Amino acid sequence: MSRVLSGTAIAAEIKREVAAEVAELASQGIRPTLAAVLVGNVAASQIYVRNKVKTCEELGLGSEMITPPASVTTEEMLALIAKLNADDAIDGILLQLPLPAQVDTKRLLEAVSPEKDVDGFHPINAGRIQSGQPGLAPCTPAGVIEILKRSGIPIAGQNAVVIGRSDIVGKPAAMLLLHQHATVTICHSKTRNLAEITRGADILVAAIGRAGFVTKEMVKPGATVIDVGINRITDHAEFEKFFAGDAKREALFAEKGSTIVGDVDPHAFEVAGAYTPVPGGVGPLTIAMLMANTVRAARMRRAVAGKSN
Repeated sequence: MSRVLSGTAIAAEIKREVAAEVAELASQGIRPTLAAVLVGNVAASQIYVRNKVKTCEELGLGSEMITPPASVTTEEMLALIAKLNADDAIDGILLQLPLPAQVDTKRLLEAVSPEKDVDGFHPINAGRIQSGQPGLAPCTPAGVIEILKRSGIPIAGQNAVVIGRSDIVGKPAAMLLLHQHATVTICHSKTRNLAEITRGADILVAAIGRAGFVTKEMVKPGATVIDVGINRITDHAEFEKFFAGDAKREALFAEKGSTIVGDVDPHAFEVAGAYTPVPGGVGPLTIAMLMANTVRAARMRRAVAGKSN
């Protein structure tokens, strides 16, 4: 039977470690603080940011929530970021995406000081990851590595295949796996003979953003499957394709009119040796790693040694 890798349990473990580090820093008069910038009134983004702020409070980190109006301009946002960059009390700056269409998202992300870029999106941090230098890694790929390590899944010498080449997940996940001495292949929508390549993977990371894209036939028996995708489905025929016979999920689908599925068809988990579920897999690690990055940023900015360094 396939082993379920609980991201929820691993995230809780990381949060306990972060809370201990925060307490240690507090004894030195340091309180790592995150500034979360939420533009406009997008309901999903509001929920995400509130959860991040709530987690900061639970772990003892400082937090500041800044809410510019949806009509904000790029210049106004640049001024805000410059102010946060200059504020020595702020260790991490989070720009909740997506931003409004009139705002130049790339320009704003690059304006954040690399030392405070707790999302790990700045090109300088991307370069540091590539060259193996200390830096702030994107939270979701960093979470993937934590799941593998803390679950005792061997990485060194393994064939790892990453499906997806985004700057936020695919590319950094591949680089982090490479630094753990895996042999890494990156696949994407233009890859030929994709199933043939994925069947050779000891570790398969799905981050392509398509519901149930990875099928049973694409997974090597006994492989570890890390499903990064979060896709909401509302069509009942699609629900039946993935979850036929799951009475509990059927009841929830009937009640809410939707359900969540990853980038991996749940039937593929039957042949896997271990896998991350959706929900409850990679998702919880994203916030946990954001907290860890905020502490890491605080230590690096102040040259304070510790676990996050």
